Amino acid sequence: MTQTEITAPVVDEVPGPPHRRSLLEKLFELRARQSTIGREVRGGVTTFVAMAYIVLLNPLILGASADITGARLSAAQVTTATALAAAVMTVLMGLVGNAPLALAAGLGINGIVAFQMAPSMTWAQAFGLVVLEGVCIVLMAVSGVRERIMNAIPRPLKTAITVGIGLYIALVGLVSAGFVTRMPDSAQTTVPVRLGANGHLHGWPIVVFCFGLLLMIVLMARKVPGAVLISIGVATVLAVVLHEGFGVGGWGLTTPALPDHVVAAPDFGLFGHIDLFGGFASAGALAATVFLFTLVLSGFFDAMGTITSVSDEAGLSKNGKVPRMGRILLVDGAGAIAGGVTGSSPNTVFLESAAGVGEGARTGLASVVTGLLFAGTLLFTPLAGVVPAQAAAPALVVIGGMMVAQCRNIPWHDPDYTIPVFLTAALIPFTYSITNGVGAGLIAFVLIKIGRGKWREAGWLLSLLALVFAVYFAVDGVEALFR
Repeated sequence: MTQTEITAPVVDEVPGPPHRRSLLEKLFELRARQSTIGREVRGGVTTFVAMAYIVLLNPLILGASADITGARLSAAQVTTATALAAAVMTVLMGLVGNAPLALAAGLGINGIVAFQMAPSMTWAQAFGLVVLEGVCIVLMAVSGVRERIMNAIPRPLKTAITVGIGLYIALVGLVSAGFVTRMPDSAQTTVPVRLGANGHLHGWPIVVFCFGLLLMIVLMARKVPGAVLISIGVATVLAVVLHEGFGVGGWGLTTPALPDHVVAAPDFGLFGHIDLFGGFASAGALAATVFLFTLVLSGFFDAMGTITSVSDEAGLSKNGKVPRMGRILLVDGAGAIAGGVTGSSPNTVFLESAAGVGEGARTGLASVVTGLLFAGTLLFTPLAGVVPAQAAAPALVVIGGMMVAQCRNIPWHDPDYTIPVFLTAALIPFTYSITNGVGAGLIAFVLIKIGRGKWREAGWLLSLLALVFAVYFAVDGVEALFR
């Protein structure tokens, strides 16, 4: 998205009664952010399409593990919980934060819940710790501590986070489409990943991905409105035709099959089944505290990186600060609480929000649209499985490339930032973790300032954060000392 597109003159694309437009204008400041109803709707739909996979993926991740009693979660219940939490929190973000940011069960964090916490406690106790995580983050947001931390991080490091996330979501798109795969024997080779399944591209699913990617590139180059959404839609139709008409398989997690039943009743069986403090008894006080610390740190900085990068891409940041940041952080923290109460794992701002921004989303109206579509999946869950990764992944690759363009704003000549920026941008995709990249960059930045005798420039807050991240990276070793 070029600056010219962002600042293009506003033209109302959806005519309507004056009182209706004025109400939307009052709620979402469309003209002030140089957007239109049409752009926001397109952006909201695009974000939903890009992240709808979470409705299917989250039940698979949480359902792949059993708790300490051997109990497993019902796929139908987790699906309902995932859609419900995403719908409520995304609409809330639109109305309260007025930002084009969608929330859903966080990838990576749900893995912590499923594979690290659940084997040591019951599901109710695990979701109880998730609620406590949300309470901690909300308290930090209400007190202003969270916003102070975000504002204390230097602008070049924030830009590096945007670049790292761009590389991250592009890699996620390439991997989810099967364009890039992990080497099975990567421990014995110098190449951990490769092109396609065996070093070559083959199969119709890859053709669908390449077709969708090339179509999206061409449409965006020609500045066609709705380029991302059009490309996803056309690629999905092609995938359905190949699967239903010619029996093509190998689609991975989501098969583009027309569902037998369009409507399915939601199952709210997990709602409210939480045990706030039982995990400390089941797993032990130290282990439960470590779990809680990991959840808070991951949720805090994953969201920080995503909010910063998506806001930058949308042109919302002013002097490195995002409007209504306090409200945005408050809603994000509440998302973790909602994730625990519903049984869907912590909800946080999704990187795929950048796909909607790429379609012109600039306000919370796009989030309201996305949230309402998630609400619709409560009844139309079978339709969520129609869009395969190969059709949606091109959006992640293209938007990721646009975010990497922020490299031009990094002062590479400044030795105080060169290595910290590189570590931040590189470790986010290499470790599949925003938190790891932010932590490594902050530690390196503070050490360089101290080493050059400029420790006052780092400040006590960043120095404290660097120490916290040092503990985070060494947490397994620290825990082992007390076993």
